[in-house]
Amino acid sequence: MPRGLTPGHALSLAFTRSGGSRLTRCDARWYNRLALRSVDQLERRGAVSRPRRLDRVDQRLIEALQKNGREPFRRIAADVGVSEATIRARYQRLCDDNILQVTGVTNPLGLGFEAQAMVGIRTGGAPEPVADAIARWDEVDYVVITAGQFDILVEVVCADRRELLDLTNRIRALEGVVSTESFLYLELWKQLYDWGARLQDGERVRVQ
Repeated sequence: MPRGLTPGHALSLAFTRSGGSRLTRCDARWYNRLALRSVDQLERRGAVSRPRRLDRVDQRLIEALQKNGREPFRRIAADVGVSEATIRARYQRLCDDNILQVTGVTNPLGLGFEAQAMVGIRTGGAPEPVADAIARWDEVDYVVITAGQFDILVEVVCADRRELLDLTNRIRALEGVVSTESFLYLELWKQLYDWGARLQDGERVRVQ
């Protein structure tokens, strides 16, 4: 999914050359349990906060990496009409601002992980403490606070159903958790992150 979006998945352009759990086993220095949320942004989470404004260069860079996460900066710079140094600086700023993350996206079921699931969680109070606790776990790759039937949705990747059971029991044991409901994935049918970075007249502009 492009440092700091599975379906896991802010502009969760989950695309990096690194990762965080047993699923990817990458350099620990790139690991960020908050995904595309920095510690400084804890008070500005989700759709209730206004994102930083992206200009044309930012948008074109993001779209190029959504289409091909390994696209050379030199080629992107030529397509956008700016210098390679500008593209490198913009890329670093987008990563530092937790807008962009470039990573290798995999299908856990295809890698031999036999239990991937979405877990809906109901809490008895504020969901944030529970979400923060679960976000620290290696087996969890996606945590979102929601409106509706569940207060939190968590995507988990486990080696087998025994590990999934152990994990859901850990969730139920957390203070503030009232109940959980697990949705076991049978097959990954679609997982894309090429939604683009711009809106024109209210319509989404996709990568061509």
